Amino acid sequence: MSARLDVSVGWSAGAFTLAAAFTAGPGVTVLFGPSGAGKSTLLSLIAGASKPHAGHIILQGEALFDADRGVNLPPEARGLGWVFQDARLFPHLTVEENLRFGLRRRRGRPAFIAPDDVARALGLERLLARRPRHLSGGEAQRVALGRALLSQPKLLLLDEALAGLDAARKAEILRLIERVRDQFAVPMLYVTHSLGETVRLADRLVVLQDGRVVAEGSLGAVLARTDLPALAERADVGAAVEGVVARHDAARGVTLVRGAGVEWVCPPLDAAVGSRARLAVLARDVILALAPPSGLSARNIVKTRIDAFAPRGDGSVLVRLLAADQPLLALVTPDSVSALDLRPGLEVWAVVKSVALEGVGRQGLASAFDG
Repeated sequence: MSARLDVSVGWSAGAFTLAAAFTAGPGVTVLFGPSGAGKSTLLSLIAGASKPHAGHIILQGEALFDADRGVNLPPEARGLGWVFQDARLFPHLTVEENLRFGLRRRRGRPAFIAPDDVARALGLERLLARRPRHLSGGEAQRVALGRALLSQPKLLLLDEALAGLDAARKAEILRLIERVRDQFAVPMLYVTHSLGETVRLADRLVVLQDGRVVAEGSLGAVLARTDLPALAERADVGAAVEGVVARHDAARGVTLVRGAGVEWVCPPLDAAVGSRARLAVLARDVILALAPPSGLSARNIVKTRIDAFAPRGDGSVLVRLLAADQPLLALVTPDSVSALDLRPGLEVWAVVKSVALEGVGRQGLASAFDG
């Protein structure tokens, strides 16, 4: 059965209007945008907690909502798991009882995820007898994630699930979400305004602005667009380079990742040779040169071609580059554009320090974008 989700809905309340259409498939689809863009509202409509005024929501070929046909399944009949910003555990139940409540919500769906597997994957075995008041914020979110998984969902919804957690707890839950993605293969719809979480998790990216979907597609294709203020105007704007771990060089203390036709030198990654990897390349860390430079400490010197320019509100200029078919971004001043006579079609070399690259195998990505 296809994991495809097809959403086209309209909804309004007061002065805010949501008119959003997008598709999602296997893996993690991130709904990204600033606060007030409509991300959580859209998730609520999909979950059935709110009712659209028009449109449809189709999951695996089944209509969860269809205004024209008068279909509006109740939340419990939609086959969805939902993890909120606050864990929303039942305070009078133990961790084990909270988890098993998820099993009771599966409504006849086959139990392809077992309680023991969830407890082991999320590190909950020693917490099973505790009540929620004795859990840390990170532990509570782990239980909430486990409960949602045990409902045997067709789709897992995560709404700002890391908001309010400190950096250590965020890192912990991100690793667990990746483990859930890789071990249980449950499609996820993940709401965030964090570019770091987006780069780390997303297979597909949907960008919302003022209640509208302004872009959707693969992470790399959307992230490198210069015409989206929700992305291009951020201080942490950058690109995601997909590649394969070529080798680990212990003597040099680096990992080499093959992507965009070159081998990128980055800090050591916890990933097997031959596995997929993703690197975050921040625009502010990219220097442009008109000729291949030498005698530099920077180990990444990549031949690129200028594709487009986008002036930013802070006075800088965002330059879109292409290395083979891989988009990269660089931030420069108008003075640099003039002095170097930068223009579309010009070949330039992008220079990036190894320590500026953040990445890992597909199991995770260090959070340079959260700086």
